[in-house]
Amino acid sequence: MKTIEKKYLVPFSLVTLLFLLWGMANNMTDTLLSAFKRIMSMTDTQTSLIQFAFYGSYFCFALPAALFIRKYSYKSGVILGLVLYAAGAILFFPASRAASYAFYLIAIYILAGGCSILETTANPYILSMGSPETATRRLNIAQAFNPLGSITGILMSQFFILSQLSSATASDRAAMSAADLSAMQSHELNAITGTYMTLGFVLLVIMVVMLLVRMPEGSDNSHDSVLDSFKRLIKNKKYVFGVVAQFFYVGAQICVWSFTIRIVMQELGLLEADAATIYLFSIIGFSAARFIFTWLMKWIQPSRLLLWAAAADIVLCLIVALCSGTGAVCIAALIGVSFFMSLMFPTIYGIALENVGADAKIGASGLIMAILGGALLPPLQGAISDATNINISYLVPMVCFVVVLMFAISVNRSNKRPSLKSI
Repeated sequence: MKTIEKKYLVPFSLVTLLFLLWGMANNMTDTLLSAFKRIMSMTDTQTSLIQFAFYGSYFCFALPAALFIRKYSYKSGVILGLVLYAAGAILFFPASRAASYAFYLIAIYILAGGCSILETTANPYILSMGSPETATRRLNIAQAFNPLGSITGILMSQFFILSQLSSATASDRAAMSAADLSAMQSHELNAITGTYMTLGFVLLVIMVVMLLVRMPEGSDNSHDSVLDSFKRLIKNKKYVFGVVAQFFYVGAQICVWSFTIRIVMQELGLLEADAATIYLFSIIGFSAARFIFTWLMKWIQPSRLLLWAAAADIVLCLIVALCSGTGAVCIAALIGVSFFMSLMFPTIYGIALENVGADAKIGASGLIMAILGGALLPPLQGAISDATNINISYLVPMVCFVVVLMFAISVNRSNKRPSLKSI
């Protein structure tokens, strides 16, 4: 049986492209923290509001997206997601003209809302394109493009945004005349704006193609009460703990990646564009580790791998926090954190949804809403960085990995308990 039937080849390819596109948005956003810190001489707390806007939007749009799909169709969800994603990217233009950080945050919020809708919609849409027997393989193929999008996003930021930043420090900028500073900032903001606007117009082209090409409508025909599903899920301790663990995992991931460029600049004495290369290595390691851990799952329970990975990341974050000024040691530990993070999101996601039956679709929305951790925890890390130093701030993701470890321990203990059938 073919994984992708011929009649679905074109729509499958178009929807799979979406996985790459929201991967780009996620990791381009990470680099914006360093860019705005340089351009507007901001604190780490102020720049972390970018992640608050991005992942706060994910939280706000996830459940409405699921309800929209239930009422209309997967295709309608994709079109709506592309419209918002493109609109947010194009709004970078008026934001740059106003030179307003608040306007940029609004644009990022709208852009991320589109990504949230796409992510909520594209996964089940791919599953619907063909036989249920080959659905998992189709989804794995599509998901393989997500880290490719992450790498593409970093490269775009490195070459089109970070490379355009002046090396002038905050004190240098403070000493400039208003006209000189405005001209420098205008050039730097234009680099950000041009990159995002180009992406926005590409998204509009893809949307037009999807409207013109015959796409399977594919809808979620579930008529279960949403309230009843929530009531059942709240009573499921493993699911609830899974949502909590996902909240802290996503918070940890965004904390680690948001400040990677900053800490590399400090430890190795590099500027943003060169420091982004280390960030790229982290993402490549993250991507490669996904294949390694998937292979290991043939012999080792996912929950046990999750336990080992969480324990490793606790140790590695502690090294980053306590080894300021060690250069290569600190950076190696930082890259190692990304390597062990790779299996966490899908593993927590899968474990939390085990045996939830008909409540899986609403349960999945809850796990996507847990991405709110990526909005709330980076500002906390930014505040700690401003009050102490950026190394010490990595105690925040370390504590997050402790929560993931507790979840893994709980699941492993549950797996060892004898079932009623075996007694």
